[in-house]
Amino acid sequence: MATIYDVAKTAGVSPKTVSRVLNGDAPVGQGTRKAVEAAIRELGYVPSKAARMMRSNKSGLIGLITGAISNSPEPAEPRGLPDLLIVQGIQKVIADSGKTLMIADTGGLPDRVSHLVQTFLEHRAEGLIYVADYHQQVTLPPLPGGCPLVLANCFDSTGHPAIVPDDRAGQRDIVRKLIESGHRRIGFLTLDRTMVATGLRYQGYRDALAECGILYDDQLVAMAVEIGSESDNTLLNASLNRLLDLADRPTVICCGNDEMAMRVYGLLSSRGIRVPEDISVAGYDNYRIIAETLSPALTTVELPYFAMGQAAAQTLLNLIKGRSDRAETKTLISGPVSWRSSVTARNSVSVLKQKGRNNA
Repeated sequence: MATIYDVAKTAGVSPKTVSRVLNGDAPVGQGTRKAVEAAIRELGYVPSKAARMMRSNKSGLIGLITGAISNSPEPAEPRGLPDLLIVQGIQKVIADSGKTLMIADTGGLPDRVSHLVQTFLEHRAEGLIYVADYHQQVTLPPLPGGCPLVLANCFDSTGHPAIVPDDRAGQRDIVRKLIESGHRRIGFLTLDRTMVATGLRYQGYRDALAECGILYDDQLVAMAVEIGSESDNTLLNASLNRLLDLADRPTVICCGNDEMAMRVYGLLSSRGIRVPEDISVAGYDNYRIIAETLSPALTTVELPYFAMGQAAAQTLLNLIKGRSDRAETKTLISGPVSWRSSVTARNSVSVLKQKGRNNA
């Protein structure tokens, strides 16, 4: 295997000059540079990255710990928006920065996190990103000083920079658009109440009602999914029946995610209820495998996983460069509402416009 000394001899220069060409840390004449590069190609010389790391104390490596790979569903089994999109967003920014992303999957075993952190540190990773499979609070092992950590889709109690979805704003935005479309009786089938996202989206639901002057009705809200039984229709069926049996039943049903909305379509169809002619349906995620293939196509709000991944990676790069303000420990990323044909307008004049006239 060729060495830097072989390259120097072939190019007729000193080893120090070859090093300058490789590292770009000092001016080198154009002719000399071409001679060195030609010698490198001729000899098939591969620079020692390990040696360069020892000199610069920078590995160029970023460690990422996730469960997205092992937890991703089979292509034929859509089960919600894969958090693998967060990893893709991270990869895009890290690759553009010239650094290398090393990915380790937990295999669904939280106990592996400490070992994976230690492994990355042994490989001199410049920083770490931890990606959770849903919006939640996590507890991670302590890191040695000087190794920055960024959390994606999660947060902790120690104040590490965290990139999380703005669930409250997302639910507020879609409910507000439903109201603008003339809906005043808006049902809400939520995910498990113990989930962080559920509480935030419930607040967003109530925010939109209050902003538009609509009284909150507890009868219109029901939990429809419990953790550990996401594909079990028993609770969903009971909660949906509760809404449909109301004397003044909702004109639109907001679902906790697009997968739930897909199942609501089926349950409504089995009762002879048409979407959107008899009742409108909205989701959350904008998981296109579901939202764009349902008939009618599903109105939903974007869960901005790719953008969250990009923000997490950029935050880490800023920390590595010492350019980040650590005072902002939690960054909220919002996504747009995707309006499709599963929601129909209730009248030609929006509630908000009518409310404005009444206040004039």
